[in-house]
This record gives sequence, C-alpha cells and structure tokens, in this order.
Amino acid sequence: MSNKKRYIRWFEELGIEDIPLVGGKNASLGEMYRELTPQGVKIPNGFAITAEAYRSMLDDAGAWEKLHGVLNTLDPDDVDELARCGAQAREIVYAAGLSDPLREQILEAFHTLKSQYKGDISVAVRSSATAEDLPNASFAGQQDTYLNIETDEQLIDACRRCFASLFTDRAIHYRVDQGFDHFKVSLSIGVMKMVRSDLASSGVMFSLDTETGFRDVVFITGAYGLGENVVQGAVDPDEFYVHKPTFEQGHRAVLRRQLGSKKIKMIYATGRTREATRNVPTPREDRQRFCVSDEDVLTLAEYAIKVEKHYSRQAGHDKPMDMEWAKDGIDGELYMVQARPETVASQVTGNMLEVFHLREEGKVLATGNAVGTRIASGNARLIRDLSQLNTFQAGEVLVADTTTPDWEPVMKIAAAIVTNRGGRTCHAAIVARELGIPAIVGCDDATAVIPDGEPVTVDCSQGDRGRVYAGKLDYVCETTDLGELSRPKTRIMLNLGNPDLAFKTSFLPNDGVGLARMEFIINQSIKAHPMALLHPERVRDPAQREQIDSLCRGYDSPTEFFIKHLSEGVGTIAAAFWPRPVVVRMSDFKSNEYASLIGGGFFEPQEDNPMLGFRGASRYTHPDYAEGFALECAAMKRVRNDMGLTNVILMIPFCRRVEEGERVLKAMADNGLGRGDNGLQVYVMCEIPNNVIQIDAFAKLFDGFSIGSNDLTQLTLGVDRDSEIVSFDFDERDPGVKEMIRLAVEGARRNGKHSGLCGQAPSDYPEMAEFLVETGIDSISLNPDTVLATTRHVLQLESTRSKE
Repeated sequence: MSNKKRYIRWFEELGIEDIPLVGGKNASLGEMYRELTPQGVKIPNGFAITAEAYRSMLDDAGAWEKLHGVLNTLDPDDVDELARCGAQAREIVYAAGLSDPLREQILEAFHTLKSQYKGDISVAVRSSATAEDLPNASFAGQQDTYLNIETDEQLIDACRRCFASLFTDRAIHYRVDQGFDHFKVSLSIGVMKMVRSDLASSGVMFSLDTETGFRDVVFITGAYGLGENVVQGAVDPDEFYVHKPTFEQGHRAVLRRQLGSKKIKMIYATGRTREATRNVPTPREDRQRFCVSDEDVLTLAEYAIKVEKHYSRQAGHDKPMDMEWAKDGIDGELYMVQARPETVASQVTGNMLEVFHLREEGKVLATGNAVGTRIASGNARLIRDLSQLNTFQAGEVLVADTTTPDWEPVMKIAAAIVTNRGGRTCHAAIVARELGIPAIVGCDDATAVIPDGEPVTVDCSQGDRGRVYAGKLDYVCETTDLGELSRPKTRIMLNLGNPDLAFKTSFLPNDGVGLARMEFIINQSIKAHPMALLHPERVRDPAQREQIDSLCRGYDSPTEFFIKHLSEGVGTIAAAFWPRPVVVRMSDFKSNEYASLIGGGFFEPQEDNPMLGFRGASRYTHPDYAEGFALECAAMKRVRNDMGLTNVILMIPFCRRVEEGERVLKAMADNGLGRGDNGLQVYVMCEIPNNVIQIDAFAKLFDGFSIGSNDLTQLTLGVDRDSEIVSFDFDERDPGVKEMIRLAVEGARRNGKHSGLCGQAPSDYPEMAEFLVETGIDSISLNPDTVLATTRHVLQLESTRSKE
C-alpha cells in the first residue's frame, strides 16, 4: 500500500486539526477517541474515508464539468428547479463509482474493525463535510447517514450514496445561504461501530441551556430507539438538566427532569439502507417512565463536561458543545457518537439584554415546548407535506406536523414555527434558534386547532411552555445595555416562583432571589395536597385517588414524587442564580388554597377568614400538617445536601410569636435542617406587627428578616387585602406602614441581621423604593419586569445622596 494513495485514517490517528482531510464530524470523533477515551468517555471505534478520496473519485470519472453544468446557474429559491438539479448532481456522483484501490482500502479497514469486535458488529456510515460543524455554521442533517451496515456490498453502496448526498437539496440550499462554494466543500465518510440504540435509547445533549444560553447546566434529551426521531423532532423526548458547578464539587443529582411522551421509537427493518428503518409504537409502560436512569443521566453529564472542557482548552475560551449520545442495548454502555460546537446561544456576544413582554391577553389555541424567548405574529400557514412548500409566503407562521432539513428554504422566511411533534433539540428547534425566530414544538394538535390563514401570535417569553394565541397581539421588546448598568449599594433581588423562568431571569442584573415562592411549584407541578400524598387512603373521592395515582406513576412512592418535584423546582431556581443567595419561603398557602389542591378538601378546615387563620408557621408543628412540613424539609434537605445548592436560605412565613419560631426551628432540626448546619441560614418574614415590636427577641432565633409589605400593611391598617369592599384603604405608602418598616430595618441593623423587603410595593411605587433606600435597607426584592427600571432609579437615588 506504500505506493498507493492512502484514503483511510483510523480515529486514533485523527485530531481536530484534520478537518480539511476528514471533515468536522470525523475530526471531532477522532479527537474525542484519541484524547477522551483515556478519560473514560466511551467513543465507538472506526475510521474515516478522506475527502481526498471524494475528490479523486470525481477526478477519475471526469465529473466536475458535469456538476458545474448542473449547479452554476441554479436558482436555489426555486423549489422545483432545486429538486431537479439536486437529483442530477447526486446521480453524477453516484455514477462515478469507487476505484479499485479505494474499494480495497475501505473493505480492508472494515474487516479489521470487525475483527476488533470479534466480528459481532454492524457499522454506521456517516457523512462528514469538510466545512461541517464550524463555529459559525451547522451542517447537521444536511447529508445522509446509513445505519446497521453488515456486508461488504452494503458498505460499498452506502459509501457511494453517502458521497452523493453532498448534493441533497437541503445541503445545496444551505451552502448557498451560508456563502460556501459547492466545489470547495468536500465529503469525508465515517465508518464506525454501530451502537445498538435501537434496543435501548439515544438522544442529543448540550453543555448549556439551548433556549437562554445559560452556561451552568448540561441539557440532555432522549427517547427510545435510534436517535433520528429526537434529532428530526418525530418524538417528544424526555428532558434532563444537570448543574455543572455542583456536579464538579462531587454532588451527583439530576437538577430537573421532564417526562416526554415518546410515542414512537425507531428500529431496524429488514433492509440495510437508511430507509430500512421503521417506527413502531412505544409500549405504554415504557412511555410512562424515563428512557434512561439517573445514573445514566449523570454519566452523560460527565461526558458532556469533559468534552466541553477539552474543546475549551483547545480553543483558549469557553466552547459550549452540541453532542449526540446513544446507549447500546447489547453491552449496556453509553457512547458519545458526535460532538460539534454549539452554533447559536454561544455566539451571542456583548451585554445587550432583550426581554419580550406580551401586552395583551388572548385565546390560547395550542401549547408546547418553547424554543427561544421571543414573540412573533403572522398568518398561520399549514403545510402538510413537501408539495405544499411553494405556497408559503414570507412572514407567515409555519404550522406543521414536524419538519426535516428539506423544509429549510421556507423556514428561513417564516415569522415563527409551530409543530405537533418534537422536543427542544429537534430539527425545527435547531433551525429556529439559528434563524433567531420563536418556535413551539411538541404541541400534539397544532395542525388541528390552529386555523389555516388566520393571524396568530407565537409567545415563547413565559418559560418552558410556549403558547399560540389567536390574533395578532400587542407585544414589546425591551433592550438594555447591561455594560452601562452598575450595581447599586442597595442589593436588588428578585421575586420568583416559576422554575421555568429561572434561567432566563438570571440574566437580569440582580443580587440573587429575595423570595422564591414554594407555592407555585406545589400548585403547578405537584398539584396534590402533601397530606393526600402521605395518606391517599383518606382521599375518599375515587376520581381524586386516580389523579394521585396518575401523578405518582413512575416514582417509588407518592412521597418520593413530592420530594423530587419540589426539590427539582427549587433546585432549578437556586442553580440559575448560583452562587448568589436564593431565599426560599416554606409553604404559605392559606387553608382555602390548600383545599383546592387534589385531595386537599379531606385535610383542610373550613375557615371564615383564612387570611388570618391556619397558615404559615402555625401549620408546621400542628398535628394536622407536621407530616407535610416534614416532606417540605426533606425536599429542602435534598436541595442543599444532595444537590449541593447551599446558596439556598430558608424562610419562615407568618410567624406570630417567638415561641412559635422556637418550635418551628426545632422541627426543622429534627428533620435534618438545623440552623447553622452546612452553613444553613434561616430567615423569618417580618409581616406581623409583633415581628416588629419583638424584633430583638426574633433576632436571637433567625439570621435575617424579610419584610412582607403586603401582610404588614393589612395587619397595620386592619384591612383584609382579599376584601374588595375595603381595598381602597390598602396602601403600603401609609405613614404608619412606613414607620413599621423603618422600625424593622433599624431593629435588624441593631442586631446585626439582614433586612430585606419582598412585597409588591417597590415594584408598583418608585417612591417606596426611594423610602427603602433612605432607611438603609440591605436589599429590595422585585418582580422581574420592574428590575431594570427600579435599578436605574435606585442608582440615581444613591448618586444624589452621595453628592449631598
């Protein structure tokens, strides 16, 4: 072979510097195999057929002139012409055939690879363009892949088809859009051990959050069977997050998870070409459980962190990565099968913060997984198949069952994209992010419920769940240059209850979270009364019992369901703001609110005035709720100890008397949350006049005070804030209320304790923010939509005071 050109390179011979020789995918696989296999990251072995082999093949066949004739005058926006010319170009390349030396080298390497695995393998044949997977362009899905190849004849035919796929319609169009010359892009082929994920699961993962660009998490998606369903958006996959900083400190816990529907899975059919796969229904019991274990999720997170660190070291700067993984159903091992630079969120530079706000309400037509954080509107255009693409007009909202790379010519002119199927790493999601447009995927019934041709608004600004509204609703985009915004002396913190908004909200200028409300998570995610989960036998309504059984399916017990859901919700907020403080208030439902939860009516008293009744601290040691409080404590212990999120400060609401505070702190310690243990701080809400009057005594028990201006106002003025009749008397700016706040701030300072305010007042009234700054309060906690304006106002106040 010494006198012949060498067209084969084994993965162990390749590195990222070999992109011109073997393309981005193969160079990356070689780099990982060579550098990361010793670190415990499993990569299937294989070899690359070089791009030189592709060029030599076309040279020998005299095919270049024919290709120029087909492609030089092509109008890529003419869908019919693109299809015709693409087919001609592929036929030219396929007909070129493989020379005898090339064929011999491919088969020799194939036999060597099979012998390494004792002959008991099939292989995947994957394209790798020489301009592929660059930091500023993603060629993912542009060329073809052929799976489960077993014989010599199958391999040779798959290689010819793979070379020809450099001229798929989508690849031609993408190169024109990106400014790549068709004849300066070559194709290498990767031949690697086939990971039998058809017998297990597979998916995609990123070393950041794809929607917000938040860098401190690994985001993993997965489904049963071959990975193409996840990539193309044919299934709604399971989703998992792992927090990188605490993982690297040795904490091994999944931060949060979402069960996907996973209705179908892709397995092999009888043939051996790319088309020889088929989708089958996923068994019901598999759909109702996660496709990988927590142990697998944490292994994948470790792989992702090692891959990102390696490429970041190589680049000399942070380099978030987009990766594909597969679990082998035969050997049970997890493999990395692809890694490339993430090309959207990581490319956002500068300090410009864009925040979209919907200014109107409308009828919700469909909901699904939000992609991005933007809002857009336009006329809905339902496209059922490729033949309808030429009806699509620029500025319309594309509504489809799912999308494939063939749809990209119309996707780039869409205002937004909505699909029935797909998770947040599917094809539609990836393209939408690249284009900077909002998308909602996995809606289930979008094509049935969104009227074709009617105006709609696509809203991805409200967290993980996107909404499609009827009509063109008014919205605004607020843009802020964070580089020009300094931090005020008074700490500006956030009020936050929805974990779905945590990553996005963390980009606002802030000093942490002053009030993380547990009630939102219980209400929206858990939905059932804690005591009903502990004692389902006492829920005498069969329909509610069935709801509880349904909620807890897939968990070892109802209590595990509660602890995991609450800990993952709180943990997500704590991770988003790590290592800044996050003050988590223990549950503060009133009895009527608790009664509205599933099963709640069997455990709650009927009260004439729940606002002043069985709420807050009084519940925690009471026999009717002590077991429920123990569940809350178990969840918070998991957040701090297992997840390692020690930035969580716990806060006790509506603590009427000093003795009550003592009982609650003892109950927390009995449940593994002793004040001072592992640095735990416990605050108390200062919202009852007695908290202010006895602040010196309360200060002996607690580490800080958070003034709840809503309840403090109602109890100082004697106004039930739930009563519409006397609501006109409810005003936080009343001189008496302000005096109570001033006394609280002074009392906290006198005792060397933290003072903050987490009520509505400074969000609503700039003059209240001014008053709080003048009192010397340590922190003000605000609703996210008022943070920027109030921060500017406080900076101005502090500047004026410093000049006086």
